[in-house]
Amino acid sequence: CMMETVLEGRKGIVYIAPDRPTVLISKPAVPSRRKRSTNGSVANYIEIAKNEALAQVAAGADVVDIDVDRADSEQEFLLPRVVETVQQMVEIPLCLNAPNPAALAAALAVYQGKPLVNAVSGDEESLSHILPLIARYRAAVIGLCVDEQGIPPDDPYGRLEIARKIVKRAEALNIPREDILIDCQVLPLETDHQAAQVTLETIRLVKTALGVNLTLDVGNISNELPNYTALHQNFLGLAMLAGVNAPIINASQGRQTILAMDLMLGRDANAERYIKYYHYRRSGIRNMVDWELVG
Repeated sequence: CMMETVLEGRKGIVYIAPDRPTVLISKPAVPSRRKRSTNGSVANYIEIAKNEALAQVAAGADVVDIDVDRADSEQEFLLPRVVETVQQMVEIPLCLNAPNPAALAAALAVYQGKPLVNAVSGDEESLSHILPLIARYRAAVIGLCVDEQGIPPDDPYGRLEIARKIVKRAEALNIPREDILIDCQVLPLETDHQAAQVTLETIRLVKTALGVNLTLDVGNISNELPNYTALHQNFLGLAMLAGVNAPIINASQGRQTILAMDLMLGRDANAERYIKYYHYRRSGIRNMVDWELVG
């Protein structure tokens, strides 16, 4: 059967499946401007987070990543408020980036629809605190190939075993396999020139062994090498070819690569999506436009 992950926003529904167009989970390109508002008010913080989300939607996001980069105690208060504010303006699904279980629970309680949660790891503490929340709120979740020992550096099979463990533990809580996206993890090229190869091999293994849909935070491939944006875009293409069908990348960096790859991989009949996006960009619209209107 076809593995199909369904995410729901306030109105928009997104389907992630191997034969469907690639889903872009978007996040801000640079460490957020919210850092500069550390001393600002909560209202100011939420306003900046909302504007970041709108910018990602306008750039072509299918799912918007919501990340509250504050201390744990503040996350519990802020995350649900950011979610509520963004959902008033954005119809597409959100990805809740919350390693803190209390903040995640608060955000899931106010979320309208079926979100994606980023993330659970193979770490026992993560499995026992995050997965019950996923089951309770019927959310979808990203499973990271990392555990108490970190990311197995040169070992695709080690990463596969962590993915297998996450899927097994999730299914024990009646979380269906189609609600789990695996992130095979990538280490930076500046520390290991084989990093991309190991990740691509892991993606192929996980896809074959577990059949799940796959995500990947593409930007982790490099943040220090010259012109690392070009590395992100090229690695995105390679990851998609290996089987990643819901990558995490800034929309303005990744949308054109994704549309070009989908066209070449036979997922865009008559180049409709590719051409629509081209006309959309040429039209000069830069304000809030729901990608579904043009895509």
